[in-house]
Amino acid sequence: MIEISAVTKIYNGKVKAVNQLSLSIEDGKIVGFIGPNGAGKTTTLKMMTGILDCDEGYIRLNGHDIGTNPLLAKKQFGFVPDNPDVFLRLKGIEYLNLMADIYEVDSLERKSRITELAEAFSMTAALNDKILSYSHGMRQKIVVMGVLIHQPSIWILDEPLTGLDPQSSYVLKEMMRKHAQSGKTVFFSTHVLEVAEKLCDQVAIINRGEILYFGTLEELKGRYNQMSLEEIFLEVTRHG
Repeated sequence: MIEISAVTKIYNGKVKAVNQLSLSIEDGKIVGFIGPNGAGKTTTLKMMTGILDCDEGYIRLNGHDIGTNPLLAKKQFGFVPDNPDVFLRLKGIEYLNLMADIYEVDSLERKSRITELAEAFSMTAALNDKILSYSHGMRQKIVVMGVLIHQPSIWILDEPLTGLDPQSSYVLKEMMRKHAQSGKTVFFSTHVLEVAEKLCDQVAIINRGEILYFGTLEELKGRYNQMSLEEIFLEVTRHG
C-alpha cells in the first residue's frame, strides 16, 4: 500500500512543484499518474523513492515511512526512472547482478530470474554487452529487469513504456497486470491516455503540483458525456 499525506515540495524557496498532495493507493491496484509536462509527476515519484525529501507531509510504503525509515521503505519497491542511462560501462549481466547483490537475492534465485526476464524481453544475447552499446529501448529493458529481479511488492514506474518495442511493451503491461492481480501495487506515470484507459484500475490526474482527480476513468467519463478521453483530460487540467 502507498500512503501519501499532504506532501509538499518547494524548489529554490519559492516554486511549489508539489502542493499538499495526498493519495492512498490500495494493494492489488494499477494506478496511472497522468498530467501535462511540469505538472509534478516526476517530483512526486522522486519523493516516493527517497531521491528527494518532502518539505511537508509524509510518504509510507507498506507502512514504512520513506523519510524516517528509508532502508525498510526502499526494500518495498522497485523504481524505473524516466532516464535509463545508468551504469553505462557495466555489462548487462553485471548490472543485473549488482541489483541482485543490493537486494540480497541468492545466486540460484537470481540466475533463474535473470534467465526468465532476459527471455521475456529478448535480451539474452545482449547480456554480455556493455550497456553503453545498447539502444535507448534496450537500456529501458535492462533497467526494468534490474527493478524486477528482487520481486518488490510495489512498482513505481516513471514512463516505463517509453522506448520499448511493441512486444516488450506488451510483456511489461502483462507483468503489471499479473503483479496487481497477485495483490500487489503498480503506480506509474504516463503521457499515453490510451494506455491508462486500457491498463489502469484508477488514475490520478495532477497539474501544477495538485491532484485534480483520483478515481476510475469510468467515473470520470460519466462526468463529461460525449467527450473523448483527450478532451476530458484537457478540460480537467485547464479548469481543475
